[in-house]
Amino acid sequence: MAHKAIDVAKAILRLSEPDKGDIVSNLKLQKLLYYVQGFSLVILGEPMFEEEIEAWEYGPVVRDVYCEFKPLGAAAIIPDAELDAGFLSDEQFHLIKEVYEVYGQFSALRLMHMTHEEPPWKTTYRNGANSIISHESMRAYFSGVID
Repeated sequence: MAHKAIDVAKAILRLSEPDKGDIVSNLKLQKLLYYVQGFSLVILGEPMFEEEIEAWEYGPVVRDVYCEFKPLGAAAIIPDAELDAGFLSDEQFHLIKEVYEVYGQFSALRLMHMTHEEPPWKTTYRNGANSIISHESMRAYFSGVID
């Protein structure tokens, strides 16, 4: 079952530890959402969230989530201590946690460069167009990553 991207974003943020220097900016969060969605399409066989991912100049972006945190600029997003991630299945939570453990260690800038080298963004991006990155292109790419 697909969720709202903002709820998945908040679940990702709950894994961060800003008091220990583990911070997530809006740019970094966007890339983590992209990786969560890509791996979910392949491993779980369905999208993690409903909203589409667009190919923006600085990489993949979920517009609604971007707009939610845009006022913070490049600052760290403080996790919502009240969030109950119980809406996620065990498999979904495990996948989000695995993605965070693997990709969360990288800076926002590093993640941006990584996504710029990957076919889903690379073949979709058109300067100023904010085109939709298809589930098919993500599924094709991420199945190769898992193999």
